[in-house]
Amino acid sequence: MGEIARGHAPDSDLLARVSALRDEVERSRLVLDLPSTERARAERQALLDQLDDYVIPRLSSLDAPLLAVVGGSTGSGKSTLVNSILRREVSRSGVLRPTTTSPVLIHHPDDERWFRDARVLPSLSRVTGDGRAEPQPGTVRLTPSTTLPPGMAILDAPDIDSVVQANRDLAGQLLAAADLWLFVTTAARYADAIPWGLLRQAADRGTAVAIVLDRVDRPAMAEVRTHLIEMLREQGLETAPVFTVPETELDADGLIPETDIERLRGWLTALAGDQRARTMVIRQTLQGALRSLDGRAQGLIAAAQAHREQTRSLAQAAYDAYDTAEEGVTEGMKDGQLLRGEVLARWQEFVGTGEFFRKVEQGVSRLRDRVTSRMAGGPPPAAELDQALHTGVSALLIAEADTAAATVVRAWRGTEAGPVVLDEHPELGRSSRGLEPAVERLVRDWQGDVLDIVRAEGGNRRTNARIAAYGVNGIGLFLMLVSFAHTGGVLVAPEVAIAGGTTALAQKVLEAIFGDQAVREMAKKARSLLLERVEELYAAERERYTGVVGDLAVSEAQVRRLQQAAAAVGEAQR
Repeated sequence: MGEIARGHAPDSDLLARVSALRDEVERSRLVLDLPSTERARAERQALLDQLDDYVIPRLSSLDAPLLAVVGGSTGSGKSTLVNSILRREVSRSGVLRPTTTSPVLIHHPDDERWFRDARVLPSLSRVTGDGRAEPQPGTVRLTPSTTLPPGMAILDAPDIDSVVQANRDLAGQLLAAADLWLFVTTAARYADAIPWGLLRQAADRGTAVAIVLDRVDRPAMAEVRTHLIEMLREQGLETAPVFTVPETELDADGLIPETDIERLRGWLTALAGDQRARTMVIRQTLQGALRSLDGRAQGLIAAAQAHREQTRSLAQAAYDAYDTAEEGVTEGMKDGQLLRGEVLARWQEFVGTGEFFRKVEQGVSRLRDRVTSRMAGGPPPAAELDQALHTGVSALLIAEADTAAATVVRAWRGTEAGPVVLDEHPELGRSSRGLEPAVERLVRDWQGDVLDIVRAEGGNRRTNARIAAYGVNGIGLFLMLVSFAHTGGVLVAPEVAIAGGTTALAQKVLEAIFGDQAVREMAKKARSLLLERVEELYAAERERYTGVVGDLAVSEAQVRRLQQAAAAVGEAQR
């Protein structure tokens, strides 16, 4: 990255690559609210905050003042310490302090330009004025102070273990925006788990840290300080300076006596006035933050890939279920099941009694005469047969669709993500409300397709005359029956048995009119047209599931772009 010093120009290539990484991090949203993604989502937001609040601003403005963020546990005396360093009240302290979400940033008046705009902490609005005013959530209050030398600013953050979640989140965000974290703890709480979790995070990311051990009994000061230093060494923070502030009476202004904070105040003043020292602190924290980007990005990439696999598995379950439903319809059209029961009874009414079937082989012409005679005597029960076919086909399509919906739900319930999606979209627990009317329309439209096939085949006067003898509707019914038990153009024995000879009879009528090859082609086309409509119907049902999953998915392109952006930042640092 090169030497960071006052007057040193920003590394434009590195800045551009980090900015590109930031944009990809923002795009990589983990929408599913799952236990496995909860931590990754928090890490993603923390990474985004640090890029916005620290890495990009610092790369853009290497000459900006060093920002020291004062953080610590509830009751550690942070605000009192800040006020005492500056020798006046700039940050409110007391029992109400843990409830505020408005941090205070103290700067020298000459450095105001660095903090008035959104260069750092862009998500927080700037406010100025009397510090005694009621804090406003979502803001940072700018407070000028001539006591603080130019070149350094101090930010008093909310408690890291506040009872208010928003405070804890903000405290973590502010600490990640620091060039220097001034961690304040007490003799009673310096070993607490929450602070050490953040201190380990600071060590991992190379953040410069200084420790203030506040409110220590004077007799125990050496012992407590020695133990704290040992703990810091174990966590890789052996270079962090440790300052102790004894338990003492505050003066009339509520400030720690100046003699008790003289060493800390002197160190901060010296740091603020030493350009080289400030540069070393900034370089340490910035380079540590940059080094941490790859590992943090890789964690997000892994989470995004896992998220993608979750949503892909949900979508695949929907595709598999409705593919199986289409196969079920195809099989139902072949195996003769649609020709049993009501359809068979209505067909027999249409052409006559069982005696009629026994006389089929005596000649197709006599068959035509018989059927024609029945038509001449009054309208045959074609409507009943047509309705029976309609009902049978509709029942098959609905049953397969309902089975597919139940299969998807069962598969999703067996995953981590599925129950979350189903709870958010209870309508996916069953087929759509519009399925039945859609099926009704589909079957009516397909019956119309079959009649169009019949009309299209009546290409000459002789054929038209034969069709007229039965009627287009009657021939259409024959063709539907043949379509439901025709496999490869040949009627197989089980189908004939199941249908009680129904399709054999219908086929002979059709062959007498159109010829056997034409009948095979007509039946094939009729089946294809129905399956095409079924495919569209089931695609719409499936889309209810895949559409929801698609809205939650992380695309492969997003993962790839994030990988490339992280790799580009790593290359720029080598």
